[in-house]
Amino acid sequence: MTETAARPNRFAAALKEALMAALLAFVLASFMLGVRTVDAPGGLSYHYRPGLLAAAVAFVFFGRLFLRLVWWKDERSTPKLYSTLTEGMAKFTSGWGRFLAPAVIIGAFVLPFVASRYVLDTSILILTYILLGWGLNVVVGLAGLLDLGYVAFYAVGAYAYALLSTHFGLSFWAVLPLAGLMAATWGMILGFPVLRLRGDYLAIVTLAFGEIIRVVLLNWYTVTKGPDGISGIPRPTFFGLQFKRFGEHTFHQFFGIEYSSMHRIIFLYMIILLLALLTSYVTNRLRRLPVGRAWEALREDEIACRALGINTTNTKLTAFAIGAFFGGLGGSFFATRQGFISPESFTFIESAIILAIVVLGGMGSQIGVAIAAIVMIGGFEVFREAAQYRMLIFGLLMVIIMVWKPRGLVSGRMPTIFLGSERKQVSGDLVKEGEG
Repeated sequence: MTETAARPNRFAAALKEALMAALLAFVLASFMLGVRTVDAPGGLSYHYRPGLLAAAVAFVFFGRLFLRLVWWKDERSTPKLYSTLTEGMAKFTSGWGRFLAPAVIIGAFVLPFVASRYVLDTSILILTYILLGWGLNVVVGLAGLLDLGYVAFYAVGAYAYALLSTHFGLSFWAVLPLAGLMAATWGMILGFPVLRLRGDYLAIVTLAFGEIIRVVLLNWYTVTKGPDGISGIPRPTFFGLQFKRFGEHTFHQFFGIEYSSMHRIIFLYMIILLLALLTSYVTNRLRRLPVGRAWEALREDEIACRALGINTTNTKLTAFAIGAFFGGLGGSFFATRQGFISPESFTFIESAIILAIVVLGGMGSQIGVAIAAIVMIGGFEVFREAAQYRMLIFGLLMVIIMVWKPRGLVSGRMPTIFLGSERKQVSGDLVKEGEG
């Protein structure tokens, strides 16, 4: 068949696919966008929005047509635009991108002195999820163990600090490592029963573990105060100096400056920034050690990993323990920042959000996890005005990212170790996951 004769057939196939996609969009959007219930005298009434429905269907139709005719020019090859973007990202990451990280870190330290209170509060929230995402990335991204109960370690760290500080008067800095160690202990406790599980079975068990922790916190009223939660959690101090307007040993009195509530916010921002950087540094160092290479071997093939003489039991336990440790650090910071915690703060949706950050960012990629946390958590704030469509837009973006980049936003990384002369050949190039 000649190229001229193939074009009408190709256009007809693309048009057919676009019409089918538009029809499906019409059926789904008719209930989600086309009709809205509003309060009216005597009950609820329906408000029809045909214009919005037509816009959604048209967007799907022309979007699908564009993908079929322009993006997917040849079904047997990589789309030209897609390959161009991928190659450009690889060159940027291996070239000028290496100077981007120091610039971002310097900018992060400068941000609290030039940003508003709203920006700082949002940044603290984003950094908290970056810390949790990097912690879960050890378990899911490096070791390949699907964990749906990561919020349990987050809760253990939060309640460890809340109970030790309110009952024994321990400071935040004294409890911070203890909270991480307690969460790591629970990580090993979770690891033992699931040593022989992988995939869906592991996900179900870890999900159950997270729910067990939440139910225990909800019903153990004598210790956790159940649904009432724990209030009056002490704030962190700067070498014993408190961020209060009145009282002794306050920050502003010691330095002879005027009191400002921003001092405490900036201090909290610096704490979570340093904790996140510590998490990144430790996980990067561990990844280059034998235990890190054992995690990646376990992720690729557990049977081959065992055949090489690697102790898979210790490998899994260390992954759970270290990932849980960082979750405990994040929970301890969450408790001191909020000043109040309850079991309702540690539901399954938190685990789902953290896991989505890891998957969307690119499993095993720290830069990708950070970008995904900024996009997801910051995106909620950007679309706060469009409260009715926020979750719809959020879900649509997740679908687009998974279709466009199924391995995550950053699906490539440098290898952990080079063999012989491969260093000269591979250095400066971006190696995709699973190669080399």
